[in-house]
Amino acid sequence: MSMPSVQPAPHASACDRLEAALSRIADPERQGAMVFTEIYAEEARSAAAASDRRAAAGRSLGPLDGRIVSVKALFDVAGDVTAAGSAILRGRPATGRDAKAVARLRAAGAVIVGRTHMTEFAFSAVGINPHYGNPGNPHDRSRVPGGSSSGAAISVIDGMAEIALGSDTGGSLRIPAALSGAVGFKPSAGRLSAEGAFPLSPTLDAIGPIAANVADAALLDSILSDGDPAPLAPVSLAGQSFLVARGRLFDGIEPAVAAAFEAALDRLRAAGAQVVDGAVEAELDALADLDRIGVFTAIELAATLADLGITALDGIDPKTRARIEAGGKAPAADYVRMQNRRAALIRLMDERLTRHPVLLLPTVPMTAPTIAYVLDDAAFHRVNLALLRNTRVANLFDLPAISLPVPADGLPVGLMAMGRRGSDRSLLGIAAGIEAALLG
Repeated sequence: MSMPSVQPAPHASACDRLEAALSRIADPERQGAMVFTEIYAEEARSAAAASDRRAAAGRSLGPLDGRIVSVKALFDVAGDVTAAGSAILRGRPATGRDAKAVARLRAAGAVIVGRTHMTEFAFSAVGINPHYGNPGNPHDRSRVPGGSSSGAAISVIDGMAEIALGSDTGGSLRIPAALSGAVGFKPSAGRLSAEGAFPLSPTLDAIGPIAANVADAALLDSILSDGDPAPLAPVSLAGQSFLVARGRLFDGIEPAVAAAFEAALDRLRAAGAQVVDGAVEAELDALADLDRIGVFTAIELAATLADLGITALDGIDPKTRARIEAGGKAPAADYVRMQNRRAALIRLMDERLTRHPVLLLPTVPMTAPTIAYVLDDAAFHRVNLALLRNTRVANLFDLPAISLPVPADGLPVGLMAMGRRGSDRSLLGIAAGIEAALLG
């Protein structure tokens, strides 16, 4: 078993912290060659040196200046091809400019160290990819890291980056955060611009951070949303009300996950929080009705590939190809019905959360399975569905959601907090309070 690295000391120079990150990327035990699809060592060294010069002159660009950031491989970086984890996209032309989020990171002084491993088209939650290899979980290299932002989570936990930029369509920030022991934050839809990011589902996609702590996740969120980059103040949990959504979202939960989650709730109560058991079964019934019509990801990805002129899907992982082909056959009328049903879902959940505006759940019902186990097709699909079950609720109902690591014996376990639509900064403040209670 290989334990993750401690994050570099934040007071060290940008150049020193970058060299520490690059040395970890080069360490074969940490599998940096698989964690990163591109490494921008020389460009990063130039950016770090420029940041250190600004710091010496008292001209810092802000709190992100000089921080080491990794970027998921579906974001455009000028001069490179954006393959989004797929072999069939490697032959596309190089992009002429950075994705909007990448450009904002550079403008804020971030040192972009490279682009990170992801599942093909971001279309699975497990974290394996037959085209780019299967990097292991930082806590046990024989186990999956979770996906689709697999390399993003590994880069942060293994000290290859301090903050990671990723995306989340059904849980792709929160699932790897939970399985690998990081913080992953999915904002409300449209809060952060996805311009220049390869789309899995424009309806459900959101971009956001994976970080070692809530403060760093909130920092990246503020930079990308043009918000206030001032340090986030943790919200006191005294009198704060949380609804634990018992019911089907707890079905099949592993004993280790259940024990860690319930112990975390005890810590929140000790900090003064009001933790109320409840359920959102009526809302989940409405979601199930939508699911019976079709799946946004499959339909919209099929449309994106068709727009790119990709009609032969032979080079796509068979685990993914069958779902794309099914999406491409969906009737247009069904897609319109799905959009209408989702709009109703969003209103329904927003009304449900008026009394208890924050829901708490285990992020995923299991700890990380082994890579060998999920290579079997049937096992892969079982695990993928289980990993997505709780997290996708936030995407379909358009809720901001964050996964926090909780104290656990053995492999990492995540606690997910979901807030009302548009309550992103409030949720981050509450999450910082939860984090303090869990660490206290």
